Amino acid sequence: MSPTPKQTRTHRRKPATGDRTHNVNAYRIEASWDHRPDDPAIIRTSDRKRARKVFRDLVDKGAYVIFQEHQGWDRWRTLREADGAALRAERAAEQQLAAAALPPAPASYRPEEHDRNRTWLARMNVRAEAERRTAEQAAREQAEAEARRRRLAAEARRDARALMSPPADVRPENRRRARHITGAQR
Repeated sequence: MSPTPKQTRTHRRKPATGDRTHNVNAYRIEASWDHRPDDPAIIRTSDRKRARKVFRDLVDKGAYVIFQEHQGWDRWRTLREADGAALRAERAAEQQLAAAALPPAPASYRPEEHDRNRTWLARMNVRAEAERRTAEQAAREQAEAEARRRRLAAEARRDARALMSPPADVRPENRRRARHITGAQR
């Protein structure tokens, strides 16, 4: 049996020019979700448009997505990262803000890493809750002060006669029993 053309040409005297690195025009999209962080979805494609579409779709599904470009020899360069869950939460929060007639989130607002899943609406709700608690505390203190004032006024009204007369003369010799006097002096 004769060898195939591919088997016969194992050595070429003139090497073909060009990059021999495999798959350098590839893109990789890694997506992970909070409910399954150990099982990321990894999609590889050489089509940049398809890679961008997959990236957008996964972000819309609420995944944390990393868009990477192949550098050769299994090295990848990150082009974009997006937190789909936070973006969805921000969009939902903006809609709730619009529905609740609250002020919109400032354009410069970006949640930090430690509060990645918190939104502008959550901050507004926390602030509103703190303001409500402060108002309740102030109302409670005002009600207590009013009750104390009323109680003192009622006591003053009740004890007005006694307060108008001079205090009774309470001297030790007028007391029935003076405690400082001992047995022999009684």
